[in-house]
Amino acid sequence: MTVGRRFAVVVAGGQGTRMYNEVPKQFIEISGKPVLVYTLESFFRADVDVVILVMAKNHFERWAIIKKQWLSKHAIQIVEGGETRFHSVRNGLKWVDGPGIVAIHDAARPCVSSHLINAGYEAAAVHKSAVATVALKDSIREKSGGNTVSRDRSNYYLIQTPQTFDIDLLKKSYETASDVHFTDDASVVASEGHEVHLIEGSYQNIKITTDEDLDLARLFLSKDSA
Repeated sequence: MTVGRRFAVVVAGGQGTRMYNEVPKQFIEISGKPVLVYTLESFFRADVDVVILVMAKNHFERWAIIKKQWLSKHAIQIVEGGETRFHSVRNGLKWVDGPGIVAIHDAARPCVSSHLINAGYEAAAVHKSAVATVALKDSIREKSGGNTVSRDRSNYYLIQTPQTFDIDLLKKSYETASDVHFTDDASVVASEGHEVHLIEGSYQNIKITTDEDLDLARLFLSKDSA
């Protein structure tokens, strides 16, 4: 059973440079609704106590319009992002205090289910960490010099968010970690010598990075609303 409150830090700092779109990916609309709204709605369905949204300050005005239209009934703490994802998460964690559990999630993963979110909180309450993963479907090869070497795909996982942790564990890890270029929270925690517990994620829980990802998200979200 979860002890303390449930926090969520949703990171919405992406600029969408790989999509060659003037609108950052978290603000792109699917069926008339911005991507990050789908993401936040999933967390509210999971009965999260405190939601913290981290984004670049120059997007605050755009966010205010979106919140008024789509999420006016919900309390959401807006926090200015940092230079890297590491700094953005650390800024968000300043608004988190325990005891409790905190989930870190990418705003550009709008197909996350409330079931997966809840599974993360429940597992982290027991193991102090819960990182959503999926097994590889394809064979893989590792580049080694000018050659490639086959690897056993069963030894590898694709890492997703949400990544959910005991609050004290995650905050301490972010305060003491020396490498600010970590691209996920599990790596920050592991760098401080802590084991990371993996849970089953979802192949539908894609991160929107390319136009093809956006097409898939439209499909998955339309199935959920059907």
